[in-house]
Amino acid sequence: MMQKHSTTIPRAIYTLSLIAYTLLWVVLSPLLAGVMLRRGNHSRLQEIKRLPERFGFSPSQQEQSDYLFHCVSVGEVVAATPLIRQLQATDPNLRITVTTTTATGSQRVQDTFEDSVNHAYLPFDMPWTMSNMLKRIKPKQVVIVEVELWPNMIRSCWCRNIPVTVVNGRMTDRSASRYQKLRALFTPTLTRITRVCAQGQRDYDNYLALGVVEGKLVLTNNMKFDLQPQSDKLLGKTLRERYGVNGRPVIIGGSTHAPEETLLLKTYGQLKADFPDLLLVLVPRHPQRFDAVYQLCLQQQKDVIRTSQGDRCQSTTDVMLADEMGMLSELYAISDIAFVGGSLCDRGGHNALEPAQLGIPIVMGPSQYNNPQICAELETSGALATAHDEDELLTLCRHWLSHPEEASDKGAAGQIIIARNAGAVKATLDVLQQQSRREGAVNKP
Repeated sequence: MMQKHSTTIPRAIYTLSLIAYTLLWVVLSPLLAGVMLRRGNHSRLQEIKRLPERFGFSPSQQEQSDYLFHCVSVGEVVAATPLIRQLQATDPNLRITVTTTTATGSQRVQDTFEDSVNHAYLPFDMPWTMSNMLKRIKPKQVVIVEVELWPNMIRSCWCRNIPVTVVNGRMTDRSASRYQKLRALFTPTLTRITRVCAQGQRDYDNYLALGVVEGKLVLTNNMKFDLQPQSDKLLGKTLRERYGVNGRPVIIGGSTHAPEETLLLKTYGQLKADFPDLLLVLVPRHPQRFDAVYQLCLQQQKDVIRTSQGDRCQSTTDVMLADEMGMLSELYAISDIAFVGGSLCDRGGHNALEPAQLGIPIVMGPSQYNNPQICAELETSGALATAHDEDELLTLCRHWLSHPEEASDKGAAGQIIIARNAGAVKATLDVLQQQSRREGAVNKP
């Protein structure tokens, strides 16, 4: 836990810090816009049409909403989905807007909610861009999912008396250290947040150390434990037929980054001699890497198919590359062993609960700081094993492929852990509804 520091920042220092921060955005925003256009998963023309959203404008006339949820990317959309569903079930007339930062997050919102929510990109964090967005949407509450704390966004909400709640709040030791170094800007920002629903004790303690008063903090635990799988093992049998993988053992690399695909391909090559029917499924985290991973498979002389081409696996297929968004859940459902990416490189590890929900044994690298509580509980139960290098990855996969009943038991242990930790969505929903009642009482004539 971080040591608690003074929360008093002179107003003049905060103002100067905010001005310097905003000027940096003014300089960098054209460059960032160019990067986002190149990385978008839509066509370049579609991303150009949506560029005004990055500056607080919208081509449509959508707009006013009861809630504005901000989710950075796919992981935050996944975490927020059950909470948004519960709000919609409680009041079907609620109007909800979901913003994202990335194109992949945008696609996930559209695939998950279709027309039941409005969607836009979150603007670059400058006072006028955030003002444009808030004037248009007029949210009664702003809900930030997990970790993105934008100073101008939060200040703009504070100036308009719009409560800001952080849900599933994540604050790693690394992030807390960075915020502490910039405390002249972020300590006043944190005082303008209405409530923080922390996903674990570490996160609660770090928010407290950064200056969020205890009365604003609630330990609701992690909403990801409440996720309902989009696929199940019964559907997995159907999917296996669709993809042509019936009877084959399958290892999946989910949400992978470089050099994880290289390590998985090497592991696959070593396992192939003992398990000739083995299939490797690769699901890169970012769409801009699809072509590079495909070329990597060819360079490794692997027989590879791409899901975007509609081809079924043949008996000679070594690798199935998922080069479309939104496929990870169903591909976990056809797998026997799941490697969760971002963990053999220093990315903190992605969501291990998706395969755990399906009863699949999980292997991850040692970089797990994004979700330490989840990984620790899954590892304690035996559902997750940590491979510190490619040799340990090979040993684990070989053992589980050789002992499928043991692997199945470890996968079932993960489902028990998920059931035991459920309840965070209800606790978070109670916080949001209490805030709505409080605002309603204040606004009564």
